[in-house]
Amino acid sequence: MALVDIIMPQMGESIAEGTLSKWLKKVGDEVKRDEPLFEISTDKVDAEIPAPAAGVLAEVLVQEGETVEVQTVVARLETEKGAMVGAGAKSAGPAAAGKEKPSETSGGPPPKKESIPEPAQSQKPSVPQPAVSTPAQNGNSFEERVRTRSSPLVRKIAAEHGIDIAALQGTGVAGRVTSKDLMGFISSGIPAGARSGSMHAPGGAGGEHLPLPEPWPGDRVEAMSKMRALISDHMTASRRTSAHVTSFMEMDLTRVARIRSRKRAEFEASTGEKLTYMPFIISSVVKGLKEFPIINSSVAGKNVIYRQPVNIGVAVALEWGLIVPVIKRAEDLSLAGITRSLNDLAARARTKKLSPEEVQDGTFTITNPGVFGSLMGTPIISQPQVAILGVGTIEKRPKVIQGEDGEDTIAIRPCAYFSLSFDHRVIDGAVADQFLAFVKKTIEEYPESGV
Repeated sequence: MALVDIIMPQMGESIAEGTLSKWLKKVGDEVKRDEPLFEISTDKVDAEIPAPAAGVLAEVLVQEGETVEVQTVVARLETEKGAMVGAGAKSAGPAAAGKEKPSETSGGPPPKKESIPEPAQSQKPSVPQPAVSTPAQNGNSFEERVRTRSSPLVRKIAAEHGIDIAALQGTGVAGRVTSKDLMGFISSGIPAGARSGSMHAPGGAGGEHLPLPEPWPGDRVEAMSKMRALISDHMTASRRTSAHVTSFMEMDLTRVARIRSRKRAEFEASTGEKLTYMPFIISSVVKGLKEFPIINSSVAGKNVIYRQPVNIGVAVALEWGLIVPVIKRAEDLSLAGITRSLNDLAARARTKKLSPEEVQDGTFTITNPGVFGSLMGTPIISQPQVAILGVGTIEKRPKVIQGEDGEDTIAIRPCAYFSLSFDHRVIDGAVADQFLAFVKKTIEEYPESGV
């Protein structure tokens, strides 16, 4: 018999920790090789982690809700095949050997991530305070390196608000500054001069913040899930970062509906995929992004990065939150290719089978609240993108159209309202409306040969 270490995997280059959200097996259960063992949540994706070997779950070291660094041993599996021990040890060994352990630096036990607070404790969250800088702090100590090794989102927000991450004491592993720490610090109203040596105070970040509401008798208080807390942080950060403006335009989908009706059976027989309206919309948006490249860009300080690939993120609503898988290089895909990628990503998002790379590097996002009957909305931009398209419900409406004899007549047409939220820092209203008009024309004149 031998024990195999089960580790917290690194689910992406920039991800330093993960939350063990659910155990799918309990101690004593038999486990097959590659059978899902536990679920994790990171700031990029929820995923099921398979067992590296067949055996019996002998020991659980990390409980549900705990957040630990990658490469941390979370459980041990008892197996008869000693050769399989190398699978766990090999994956943890090189990375662990190259890391400086907190216990080796401080001489004490490794720091533990704080568990999710009880509801009563969540009423008065602590705000990280600036560390007192001394000449000895040169950015080379282990603690400072851990704090500054925050996620790209945290580093971006800190740079935009003139905050020195190394001067904060975070609540993450070994004092690592999390996005929640940073947003709490920004909303604390501490003057910009106390944040860093920057002479530029961020607009709207100061001032007093509202007191937290108190629960009333009979209320139920629940801690946010990892995914919900991250969505909260990202949406708040986006509102602080981008100057949001939203334009609306009604789209007539009569032609697409007719093409879909005529081609659906043939398309599904040849591809094995169901043909919905969304691939037509994505295809039209991709053409629009190539025509108006500013909509497919990112803002980096005073520079604009024009993205060469068109990577379309499509929001997928889940029972436990929202996730945005990305169709990479959509400009190189046919309608069938877009349909196949869309259906595959959405299906795997709902079964927690996505990899971190499949939710990264989006350049433009489409969200479809219309599936729930919403007429229109004003979606929040997914940073660091500069625009997001909302698709309202597709329904039949009476429209005034011109007949063949030039006379106006009333016809029943399937229509939907499209909304474009855009970053007014770099996109003018005229350009946003021209983009929407281009998408509208492309959809309403969609070629049947394109299917």
